[in-house]
Amino acid sequence: MGLTGALKAAGVATGDEVIVPAYDNGELARAVVAAGATPVFADIDPLTYCLAPAATGRAVTSRTAAVVLVHRFGHPADSAAFAELAAEHGVLLLEEEEDGAELGGDIAQRLERARHLDRRLVGVRTPVPVEGHRYQRYVVRVPGNGRPDRDALARWLRRRGVACEVPVPIPVHRMREFRRDGFVLAETERAADETLALPPLDGLSPAELRRLVSVCDELGGLLQPA
Repeated sequence: MGLTGALKAAGVATGDEVIVPAYDNGELARAVVAAGATPVFADIDPLTYCLAPAATGRAVTSRTAAVVLVHRFGHPADSAAFAELAAEHGVLLLEEEEDGAELGGDIAQRLERARHLDRRLVGVRTPVPVEGHRYQRYVVRVPGNGRPDRDALARWLRRRGVACEVPVPIPVHRMREFRRDGFVLAETERAADETLALPPLDGLSPAELRRLVSVCDELGGLLQPA
């Protein structure tokens, strides 16, 4: 059915607001517009990259009809907190996996490889290892000066044949079609400047995993904040 169909089926229509994350590629916001409603952006939890319950609660108005909660990178959002928030405000809660997330694969092997990277990578901030994290994507943060450091690491990896991707190059609330002057989502903007997705763990051989660590750490130590 897709998000647009789900919103229409629930009676969401013109004049309604739907809260979505701005740490996204814009498809959620466009789906809300296609349903006739207005997307409203809330900030994220900096550890999970999912909507933050408190920030979402502050974004609720009398026009709010729904909240779209995305489980980002395989990291579970706080569903219980959002269910409570939805019940308190009488709004619809829709939960979605990130677009393109691979839900299959050997999760035990993926977790083992994630732990290996957690122990070995330097100069980057590794994902928070919480229960239920499936590591559909292994996303690091590059500390220091933000985007220049992250982009330097991305160029370094690509030149050495290591695939990587900036998950959210531009937060949705900064895109021309959704921009509002003076509107700030500090954690979303910081994450967009600092995050880098490393190669999918399912597709790495042991040798490729070792090479990934070696290449990252060769430059990573130079990215440590002063």
